[in-house]
Amino acid sequence: MLEKICSVDDVWEGEFVEFSLTDFDVLIVHADGGSFHAFESKCPHQDQTLGDASFEGNILTCPAHLWQFDVLTGKGVNPTGCKLKGFSCVVKDDEVYVDTDVLIEIG
Repeated sequence: MLEKICSVDDVWEGEFVEFSLTDFDVLIVHADGGSFHAFESKCPHQDQTLGDASFEGNILTCPAHLWQFDVLTGKGVNPTGCKLKGFSCVVKDDEVYVDTDVLIEIG
């Protein structure tokens, strides 16, 4: 089921915003280059929240233990072998929608 999360104007290119849903929090990332991506706001290392992560050059860095992820793929950069839980994310009529029922492999 597609769920409207925000408007494209809510998340500027090169930034991310955490949104609270009923069952979990989701990160909407507006990657360098213009694409939007959606991830569960939870680092796979000890389930730390990513709401206060840093973001530079399409690399999201967890604030707790500095694990890093490529937001274009969701895959771990440091360390490798891990990944974020990604959701299908589409932009329609300047609104960002996420299918929160289906986790996807991105990239």
